[in-house]
Amino acid sequence: MNRIPAAVRYTVFRLLAFVVPLLLLVFLTGLQPWIAAIIAAIIGLCVSYIFLRAPRETVAQELYERRHGDKPSPHDDEDSEDAVLDQAIPDAESVSASDSGRVEERQAEDHPER
Repeated sequence: MNRIPAAVRYTVFRLLAFVVPLLLLVFLTGLQPWIAAIIAAIIGLCVSYIFLRAPRETVAQELYERRHGDKPSPHDDEDSEDAVLDQAIPDAESVSASDSGRVEERQAEDHPER
């Protein structure tokens, strides 16, 4: 069981992926600090993209669950509406021939171009 939250671990790994190359570039190569910072940022981005996939996905999942965990599914409402509509509309088999003729007449009156 991890006592350190995934977001903190991921942040520390990301900072290390930036700081270590920055220090190496500044002190070992003698580059100007602003050029070394740009190069270290690119290196850190590449390292975190390649090697920190699992912690990144864990943090994203935790954020999603925190944001959307207590909300009901949006499909619950649609299912209940569909059930009400299914009860309100009679089956095609239960409609008598005379009723279907009246429905066709009404449709013809409403839409004369048919």
